[in-house]
Amino acid sequence: MDFTGKMALVTGASRGIGRAVASALADRGARIAVHYNQNEAAADETLSSLKGGPHMKVRADVAEPEAVSTMVESVIATMGRIDVLVNNAGIFEEHPLENVSFEDWINTWRRTIDINLMGSAHAAYCVARHMMEKGGGRIVNVTSRGAFRGEPEAPAYGASKAGQNAMSQSLAKALAPFNIFVYAVAPGWVKTEMSEEGLTGPEGDTIRGQSPLNRVATPEEVARAVIFLASEGSDFMTGCILDVNGASYLRS
Repeated sequence: MDFTGKMALVTGASRGIGRAVASALADRGARIAVHYNQNEAAADETLSSLKGGPHMKVRADVAEPEAVSTMVESVIATMGRIDVLVNNAGIFEEHPLENVSFEDWINTWRRTIDINLMGSAHAAYCVARHMMEKGGGRIVNVTSRGAFRGEPEAPAYGASKAGQNAMSQSLAKALAPFNIFVYAVAPGWVKTEMSEEGLTGPEGDTIRGQSPLNRVATPEEVARAVIFLASEGSDFMTGCILDVNGASYLRS
């Protein structure tokens, strides 16, 4: 898995899975565009930790289509091209139907779909159009096991991730003639800052017990799956959804 000379845009790369993906790609020779929205200090920390380079950081609210377009244009202008796009930016918000107002219900659905699904769709469009001109590339969307098992406390999240899976497979078919390969990686619980409250709280043991390994994934384990799909030689896996959930949810 050699990415020497490759240029990669990783969204949501300021921490967690995105940071691990950026680090794994940089370790293997890629130049990285570290995307963030609000936490510039964390993005700087990611940037300073990356091997090789030169790398760059880029800010964008992926819920805003024009911001996504500007982000992609900025990366291309600075780095010359984008060979790999990893759509990792996302949010998780609980909004159980029985406990929220209709207004909160609407707002959570809109915010979640705009960031998780539409943000990745817009980034895929902008980057794919560039890749079509350059002769190909790879897009990996980080989704979730919640797309399959259901998210009763966060239905918008589950729906957004199911949408990402379907989008990945649709784009895999549409973009294959252009030598562009599209994949999805669907983790379960991952030990990140976003999940820390749940893992350290009273439900932590129950969450870990969902897997027969009695633990959750590390960001590095998810990153290994991402960079495998983003590497040369995985062409015929285009359209696949790769589960990384420690057998906590099995499907066939």
